[in-house]
Amino acid sequence: MEMTLPEPPDKIPLSALNQYAYCPRRCYLIHAEGEFTDNIHTQSGTLEHERVDQLAHEIKKGVRVEFALPVWSDLLGISGRCDAVEFHPDGSVFPIEYKHGKRKQWDNGDIQVAAQAMCLEEMLKTSIPAAAVYHIQTRRRREVAIDQALRNTVAITVKAVVDLLNSQQCPPPTEHIKRCPQCSLNSLCNPELLHEKTRLQQLSAQLFNIESDA
Repeated sequence: MEMTLPEPPDKIPLSALNQYAYCPRRCYLIHAEGEFTDNIHTQSGTLEHERVDQLAHEIKKGVRVEFALPVWSDLLGISGRCDAVEFHPDGSVFPIEYKHGKRKQWDNGDIQVAAQAMCLEEMLKTSIPAAAVYHIQTRRRREVAIDQALRNTVAITVKAVVDLLNSQQCPPPTEHIKRCPQCSLNSLCNPELLHEKTRLQQLSAQLFNIESDA
């Protein structure tokens, strides 16, 4: 019996950009097939996001902070929530994305907070040149420049997510296999088995070519 997949949402969730930048396969399993399981990393992240307003980070006097602020962009076709947004007395707006753990090597957090900034720009008719990612484990706030290159990356990622969800085809595991052990979908995805299957197919093809040449 053929499985019927849900239609892609009218607006792509901001979290889907994060998931796609981390691993397109994970993005598809969560946002197209509705699969999600908790592990120690996701549970810790959820608990920490629930208390972001209690986390100590530098907030200057006179700055108003809104938590879990809904944002959207009709131009990009995305929507979601900002972990925190600072509204400064001079009128500047500064979104902050909270991430569990130390600073990572990949840029999924930068893409997500840049997308939030672009939503706020459209909603508030303002310009946001910078945002920040707050790394909860080290309590370090890392500023992110919302430059044209990052804006282009956001737009490209949005299109990639739309194309992925419309394709109704789950992509293969990411080549960044070192990320897989920490992923909550590892047991469902089975990246090691899929990589092994691909390797065996390649070996079989090579063997067939050798026998044909003999």
